[in-house]
Amino acid sequence: MNIETVFRNNEQWIKARLEADPAYFEHLAQGQTPELLYIGCSDSRVTAEDIMGLQPGEAFVHRNIANLVNNVDLSVMSVLNYAVRHLKVNHVVVCGHYNCGGVKAAMQPADMGILNPWLRNIRDVYRLHKDELNAITDEGKRYDRLVELNVQEQCVNLIKTAAVQEAYKERGLRVHGWVFDIRTGKLIDLKIDFDKILKDIREIYSLYAE
Repeated sequence: MNIETVFRNNEQWIKARLEADPAYFEHLAQGQTPELLYIGCSDSRVTAEDIMGLQPGEAFVHRNIANLVNNVDLSVMSVLNYAVRHLKVNHVVVCGHYNCGGVKAAMQPADMGILNPWLRNIRDVYRLHKDELNAITDEGKRYDRLVELNVQEQCVNLIKTAAVQEAYKERGLRVHGWVFDIRTGKLIDLKIDFDKILKDIREIYSLYAE
Protein backbone atom coordinates (compact mmCIF):
# COMPACT_ATOMS: atom_id res chain seq x y z
CA MET A 1 0.00 0.00 0.00
CA ASN A 2 1.17 3.50 -0.85
CA ILE A 3 0.41 5.65 2.21
CA GLU A 4 -0.20 8.66 -0.05
CA THR A 5 -3.19 6.77 -1.43
CA VAL A 6 -4.83 7.06 1.97
CA PHE A 7 -4.70 10.86 1.83
CA ARG A 8 -6.04 10.92 -1.73
CA ASN A 9 -8.89 8.67 -0.61
CA ASN A 10 -9.56 11.04 2.26
CA GLU A 11 -9.86 14.00 -0.08
CA GLN A 12 -12.30 12.07 -2.26
CA TRP A 13 -14.31 11.08 0.81
CA ILE A 14 -14.53 14.71 1.98
CA LYS A 15 -15.65 15.80 -1.47
CA ALA A 16 -18.36 13.14 -1.63
CA ARG A 17 -19.67 14.01 1.83
CA LEU A 18 -19.85 17.75 1.08
CA GLU A 19 -21.56 17.14 -2.25
CA ALA A 20 -24.26 15.19 -0.44
CA ASP A 21 -24.51 17.64 2.47
CA PRO A 22 -22.53 20.94 2.54
CA ALA A 23 -22.98 21.12 6.34
CA TYR A 24 -21.98 17.49 6.98
CA PHE A 25 -18.81 18.20 8.95
CA GLU A 26 -20.40 21.09 10.84
CA HIS A 27 -23.05 18.68 12.12
CA LEU A 28 -20.47 15.96 12.83
CA ALA A 29 -18.40 18.35 14.95
CA GLN A 30 -21.33 19.23 17.20
CA GLY A 31 -21.05 16.00 19.20
CA GLN A 32 -22.04 12.35 19.24
CA THR A 33 -25.14 10.55 20.47
CA PRO A 34 -24.59 6.92 19.47
CA GLU A 35 -27.27 4.37 20.32
CA LEU A 36 -24.87 1.48 20.71
CA LEU A 37 -21.42 0.46 21.86
CA TYR A 38 -19.81 -2.12 19.57
CA ILE A 39 -17.02 -4.29 20.97
CA GLY A 40 -15.42 -6.22 18.13
CA CYS A 41 -12.23 -7.84 16.92
CA SER A 42 -9.25 -5.91 15.58
CA ASP A 43 -9.17 -8.13 12.48
CA SER A 44 -8.67 -5.87 9.44
CA ARG A 45 -11.43 -7.68 7.54
CA VAL A 46 -14.15 -6.86 10.06
CA THR A 47 -14.91 -3.13 10.03
CA ALA A 48 -17.68 -2.24 12.45
CA GLU A 49 -19.60 0.50 10.66
CA ASP A 50 -19.39 -1.23 7.28
CA ILE A 51 -20.92 -4.54 8.38
CA MET A 52 -23.71 -2.74 10.28
CA GLY A 53 -24.37 -0.19 7.54
CA LEU A 54 -23.92 2.70 9.98
CA GLN A 55 -22.54 6.20 9.50
CA PRO A 56 -20.01 8.14 11.61
CA GLY A 57 -21.62 9.13 14.90
CA GLU A 58 -24.00 6.17 15.10
CA ALA A 59 -21.82 3.67 16.98
CA PHE A 60 -19.15 3.98 19.66
CA VAL A 61 -16.52 1.36 18.80
CA HIS A 62 -13.87 -0.59 20.66
CA ARG A 63 -11.83 -3.32 18.99
CA ASN A 64 -9.22 -5.72 20.34
CA ILE A 65 -7.87 -9.17 19.53
CA ALA A 66 -10.78 -11.66 19.72
CA ASN A 67 -13.28 -9.08 21.05
CA LEU A 68 -12.51 -9.67 24.74
CA VAL A 69 -14.17 -7.93 27.68
CA ASN A 70 -11.45 -8.37 30.28
CA ASN A 71 -12.21 -6.71 33.61
CA VAL A 72 -8.53 -5.82 34.17
CA ASP A 73 -8.13 -4.24 30.72
CA LEU A 74 -8.35 -0.51 31.41
CA SER A 75 -8.92 0.25 27.74
CA VAL A 76 -12.12 -1.76 27.29
CA MET A 77 -13.36 -0.86 30.78
CA SER A 78 -12.81 2.86 30.13
CA VAL A 79 -14.62 2.65 26.79
CA LEU A 80 -17.50 0.75 28.41
CA ASN A 81 -17.92 3.21 31.26
CA TYR A 82 -17.74 6.25 28.98
CA ALA A 83 -20.23 4.81 26.51
CA VAL A 84 -22.72 3.60 29.12
CA ARG A 85 -22.49 6.31 31.77
CA HIS A 86 -21.72 9.41 29.71
CA LEU A 87 -22.93 8.76 26.17
CA LYS A 88 -25.92 6.82 27.57
CA VAL A 89 -25.95 4.13 24.89
CA ASN A 90 -28.91 1.78 25.08
CA HIS A 91 -27.28 -1.26 23.49
CA VAL A 92 -23.91 -2.93 24.02
CA VAL A 93 -22.85 -5.44 21.38
CA VAL A 94 -20.05 -8.00 21.49
CA CYS A 95 -19.39 -9.10 17.91
CA GLY A 96 -17.05 -11.98 17.14
CA HIS A 97 -16.36 -13.44 13.72
CA TYR A 98 -15.70 -16.83 12.21
CA ASN A 99 -12.10 -17.46 11.07
CA CYS A 100 -10.87 -15.39 14.02
CA GLY A 101 -7.08 -15.64 14.27
CA GLY A 102 -7.08 -14.93 18.00
CA VAL A 103 -9.50 -17.74 18.76
CA LYS A 104 -7.60 -20.11 16.49
CA ALA A 105 -4.29 -19.24 18.16
CA ALA A 106 -5.81 -20.00 21.57
CA MET A 107 -6.73 -23.50 20.32
CA GLN A 108 -3.12 -24.32 19.46
CA PRO A 109 -0.60 -25.81 21.94
CA ALA A 110 1.98 -23.11 21.25
CA ASP A 111 3.85 -20.42 23.17
CA MET A 112 2.66 -17.11 21.72
CA GLY A 113 4.93 -14.91 23.84
CA ILE A 114 3.35 -11.66 24.99
CA LEU A 115 0.00 -12.84 23.62
CA ASN A 116 -0.16 -15.72 26.13
CA PRO A 117 -1.98 -13.84 28.95
CA TRP A 118 -4.42 -12.31 26.48
CA LEU A 119 -5.23 -15.61 24.76
CA ARG A 120 -5.56 -17.32 28.13
CA ASN A 121 -8.96 -15.64 28.42
CA ILE A 122 -10.10 -17.63 25.38
CA ARG A 123 -8.52 -20.80 26.74
CA ASP A 124 -10.62 -20.22 29.87
CA VAL A 125 -13.73 -20.09 27.69
CA TYR A 126 -12.68 -23.46 26.22
CA ARG A 127 -12.21 -24.84 29.74
CA LEU A 128 -15.71 -23.74 30.79
CA HIS A 129 -17.25 -25.42 27.74
CA LYS A 130 -14.77 -28.27 27.27
CA ASP A 131 -17.33 -31.08 27.24
CA GLU A 132 -19.44 -29.46 24.53
CA LEU A 133 -16.44 -28.47 22.42
CA ASN A 134 -14.62 -31.79 22.69
CA ALA A 135 -17.79 -33.58 21.58
CA ILE A 136 -17.58 -31.75 18.21
CA THR A 137 -15.43 -33.99 16.01
CA ASP A 138 -15.22 -31.60 13.05
CA GLU A 139 -12.37 -29.18 13.82
CA GLY A 140 -13.84 -26.37 11.73
CA LYS A 141 -17.22 -26.60 13.48
CA ARG A 142 -15.49 -26.75 16.88
CA TYR A 143 -13.58 -23.59 15.93
CA ASP A 144 -16.82 -21.83 14.93
CA ARG A 145 -18.51 -22.90 18.16
CA LEU A 146 -15.64 -21.56 20.27
CA VAL A 147 -16.03 -18.22 18.46
CA GLU A 148 -19.71 -18.21 19.50
CA LEU A 149 -19.03 -19.29 23.08
CA ASN A 150 -16.32 -16.65 23.39
CA VAL A 151 -18.87 -14.00 22.41
CA GLN A 152 -21.27 -15.42 24.98
CA GLU A 153 -18.72 -15.31 27.80
CA GLN A 154 -17.66 -11.76 26.93
CA CYS A 155 -21.32 -10.73 27.12
CA VAL A 156 -21.51 -12.33 30.56
CA ASN A 157 -18.41 -10.36 31.53
CA LEU A 158 -20.24 -7.20 30.48
CA ILE A 159 -23.23 -8.06 32.63
CA LYS A 160 -20.95 -8.47 35.64
CA THR A 161 -19.92 -4.79 35.49
CA ALA A 162 -21.43 -2.03 37.62
CA ALA A 163 -21.97 0.27 34.63
CA VAL A 164 -24.09 -2.25 32.74
CA GLN A 165 -26.05 -3.35 35.82
CA GLU A 166 -26.78 0.26 36.73
CA ALA A 167 -27.90 1.19 33.19
CA TYR A 168 -30.08 -1.94 32.99
CA LYS A 169 -31.94 -0.87 36.14
CA GLU A 170 -32.14 2.80 35.11
CA ARG A 171 -33.11 2.58 31.45
CA GLY A 172 -33.26 -1.03 30.34
CA LEU A 173 -29.90 -1.18 28.54
CA ARG A 174 -29.54 -4.39 26.54
CA VAL A 175 -26.51 -6.58 25.83
CA HIS A 176 -26.27 -8.47 22.53
CA GLY A 177 -24.00 -11.24 21.26
CA TRP A 178 -23.39 -11.33 17.49
CA VAL A 179 -21.11 -13.16 15.09
CA PHE A 180 -20.03 -11.91 11.67
CA ASP A 181 -19.75 -14.73 9.15
CA ILE A 182 -16.74 -13.60 7.17
CA ARG A 183 -17.45 -16.30 4.57
CA THR A 184 -20.86 -14.89 3.62
CA GLY A 185 -20.91 -11.33 4.98
CA LYS A 186 -23.90 -12.15 7.20
CA LEU A 187 -24.31 -10.67 10.67
CA ILE A 188 -25.80 -13.26 13.03
CA ASP A 189 -27.62 -12.58 16.30
CA LEU A 190 -26.79 -15.48 18.64
CA LYS A 191 -29.96 -14.77 20.64
CA ILE A 192 -28.24 -15.65 23.90
CA ASP A 193 -30.58 -16.53 26.78
CA PHE A 194 -28.91 -14.39 29.44
CA ASP A 195 -31.56 -15.08 32.08
CA LYS A 196 -30.82 -18.80 31.85
CA ILE A 197 -27.05 -18.29 31.90
CA LEU A 198 -27.14 -15.85 34.82
CA LYS A 199 -29.65 -17.79 36.91
CA ASP A 200 -26.99 -19.58 38.94
CA ILE A 201 -24.45 -16.77 39.15
CA ARG A 202 -26.61 -13.66 39.64
CA GLU A 203 -26.32 -13.88 43.44
CA ILE A 204 -22.53 -13.78 43.09
CA TYR A 205 -22.12 -10.97 40.56
CA SER A 206 -25.09 -8.70 41.23
CA LEU A 207 -23.89 -5.37 42.61
CA TYR A 208 -27.35 -3.94 43.28
CA ALA A 209 -30.08 -5.27 45.57
CA GLU A 210 -33.02 -6.82 43.74
